[in-house]
Amino acid sequence: MQDSPATPEGQVADAVSGNWVDTTAPAWSRPYLRLSRADRPIGTWLLLIPCWWGLTLSMLNSGNASWYDAWIALGCAIGAFLMRGAGCTWNDITDRKFDGQVERTRSRPIPSGQVSVKGALIWMAMQALISFAILLTFPPMAIVLGVISLVPVCVYPFAKRFTWWPQVFLGLAFNWGALLAWTAHSGALEAPAIVLYMSGIAWTLFYDTIYAHQDTEDDALIGIKSTARLFGDKTPKWMVRFLVATTGLMLIAGITAVLDSVSVIALALVCAGPWAMGWHMMWQLRGLDLEDNGKLLQLFRANRDTGMIPLLFFLVALAL
Repeated sequence: MQDSPATPEGQVADAVSGNWVDTTAPAWSRPYLRLSRADRPIGTWLLLIPCWWGLTLSMLNSGNASWYDAWIALGCAIGAFLMRGAGCTWNDITDRKFDGQVERTRSRPIPSGQVSVKGALIWMAMQALISFAILLTFPPMAIVLGVISLVPVCVYPFAKRFTWWPQVFLGLAFNWGALLAWTAHSGALEAPAIVLYMSGIAWTLFYDTIYAHQDTEDDALIGIKSTARLFGDKTPKWMVRFLVATTGLMLIAGITAVLDSVSVIALALVCAGPWAMGWHMMWQLRGLDLEDNGKLLQLFRANRDTGMIPLLFFLVALAL
């Protein structure tokens, strides 16, 4: 009988098995990359996808595209990785005492002693400064929006201490890219981008409530609030509401963005994107088991595909 592979030293409990941080990154960098959640890439995807939604709908709205839009897409990708890392570092600094009391999070770099608070602050500043340098390549209004985005990022870690709806604050932060990327292309913030942003917030409530159900017992013991604890066994009913809000608002955003600027076929594709996304969310609901943490994590991670589905429809519409 063969022994199971050894767990890499310092690996975080909910890291992706065999991830590049634990297997190939230089040993000195691993605690900092873990602090940035580079071993758990789903968060970067969830931050990036709304950026690409906003960019593609803005391009469809204007009816033009340029090589600069390719830079916006790439800049958003790099920025999503860095700002997700900076945001997670800030979250772990503020939550270090709570994380040490929760089974799933006590292995994180700060509570486990891999990184000091001072080291984490320096690491956070480095990531934020590089992100700011990228932001400076965008139009003035987009730069202003990027700076304002720091407000929900800073507030989110504290939200779980004063409201049962901290997922709303996460949604405000994680979907800001829909506003920023739309504006980076068009030079102005317009109504469809705001509706798309609201759709993203509803989507965040959907997937992060799934995620939060992993910690309901520990959260109850230490007094942390969440929609998972608030909804309890009524969670599936609330998830249906978030599904309807996500797809309905995205449909409105898509129609108002492209109605006067694209062909009938392209309009149909833009409308089909939210519809297909809704079916993927329904598939998640059918497999939802609030008592199975492994399944909860699997469904949460599946939301990368959920968000990519409407993006693919938007891209095909853009190619017509």
